[in-house]
Amino acid sequence: MTVTNILLSGVVGSTAYGLAREGSDVDRLGLFAAPTESLHGLHGPKESHVSTHPDRTLHEAAKWCRLALGGNPTVMELVWLPDDLYEVRTPLGDELIGIRSSFLGARRVRDAYLGYATQQFRKLTSRGDGTFSADTRRRTAKHARHLKRLCTQGYELYTTGRLTIRVDDPDGYHAFGERVAADPSAALPLLRHFEAAFDGTRGVLPEQPDEGPAEAWLRRVRQRFYASPDAVPA
Repeated sequence: MTVTNILLSGVVGSTAYGLAREGSDVDRLGLFAAPTESLHGLHGPKESHVSTHPDRTLHEAAKWCRLALGGNPTVMELVWLPDDLYEVRTPLGDELIGIRSSFLGARRVRDAYLGYATQQFRKLTSRGDGTFSADTRRRTAKHARHLKRLCTQGYELYTTGRLTIRVDDPDGYHAFGERVAADPSAALPLLRHFEAAFDGTRGVLPEQPDEGPAEAWLRRVRQRFYASPDAVPA
């Protein structure tokens, strides 16, 4: 996959969280700028490029902004990575990191993170009583780890306006995953705890995100890449 004008890209997923173990995939996420001229035609450019081997997802700048403004946990982590996990950083990418807090709104963060966590719980409970195959148990444990991470990170973001990507107790997350793989209902108390915590806490975030900084940034991107004369393949 060749994508030009990559503005920001880094290693995300289990490696970034500190949950990777031998054999874990290395996931990469980034964003790119479509040549501005291409936006004026009858058929617009492709907004996302997804590849495997290596596993990489790249979103066009406007799509990334829309997803981030909606509170999407997956895209949001790109602008909160530790410095050593970035593989591509450009001045425009650094500008985006600089306005990351403007993408946050209390309602959208709560709904997105708890919503994703609830999806993980439904995947757990759809798999029966724990007597399934070893492969299914591994997937169930993975979903359980993601449920705990989404709840923990989402609550931190909601209450402090900051997002810590690397979890503080990787072994605890893996132990939780194994418990839930044996009994999926064991995840319910944690989910209910965080639902109550969100409901009972007034965080620091504004009710809605501020679209102004994203709009201004995107216009700078469009100006910079109007004709894209110096695009460099990824």
